[in-house]
Amino acid sequence: MDATPPISDAYLEDLAYVHDDSFGFIATGAAKTLAAKLTERGLSSGLVIELACGSGISSALLMSAGYDVLGYDISAPMIEIARERAAAVPPPAPPYGVPAAAVHAPNAEFRVASLYDAEFAPCIAVTGVGEAFNYLFDPRAGFESMCAVFSRAFDAIAPGGVLMFDIAEPGRAMPRLEHHVWQGDGWHVVSETIEFPHERILERRIKTTRAGPDGERVTDELHRLALYDHEEAYEALRSVGFAPLTLASYAEDFRFGTGHGAFMAVKPYAA
Repeated sequence: MDATPPISDAYLEDLAYVHDDSFGFIATGAAKTLAAKLTERGLSSGLVIELACGSGISSALLMSAGYDVLGYDISAPMIEIARERAAAVPPPAPPYGVPAAAVHAPNAEFRVASLYDAEFAPCIAVTGVGEAFNYLFDPRAGFESMCAVFSRAFDAIAPGGVLMFDIAEPGRAMPRLEHHVWQGDGWHVVSETIEFPHERILERRIKTTRAGPDGERVTDELHRLALYDHEEAYEALRSVGFAPLTLASYAEDFRFGTGHGAFMAVKPYAA
């Protein structure tokens, strides 16, 4: 059997730092949305599996809400930040009259791995926030692989639980070429995004400049994403057994626009 081709480097140290420093609003809104949905469905505790968990911003918020977290990301620098953040999360305050020792202290575990190698333990939710399924760092990525994850997630999620994720869709780059510059304390990022409509591929060429004790350091990354049709993803979720809903936003923190959609897919209770 042929070995799996190597996974490309993704979110190296400096870009991981920048993303955590200034681009955590999607993760924040996603965690709020998920916690609200789980609470609505009477799921106030349990395991949430985060695919492409990033720097643990959503993980920390879910822990604060009382959930255990198992996070996967192919970026070792992202996982390092996630572990540090989770370690600093205080246990939830006990309800009035309940001893602190009687309150469950949420647990978090983080693993450096592709989402396609994730182990799906029994859980109440699975997430893939931040276009997790679109990225082509892992050569196994693609629409069929995403659908296979849907099936594995469905088997692992408890009845009433959810799969929540967002995807990049055709039209994500409007116009077909975008140029952005961002700056923060000690860093500078230039990003060029090109969409190839006929191939349904998006490329982001990202140059990160970050100040350090030995001067400025410049790193370049190429992020390639496959673009998926919203209706096709919706039907794929239904075919697995989920009852999918389309999300307009992640809480008040991030509203989806052209070429970017999200789903809250509920696993029905047995008839």
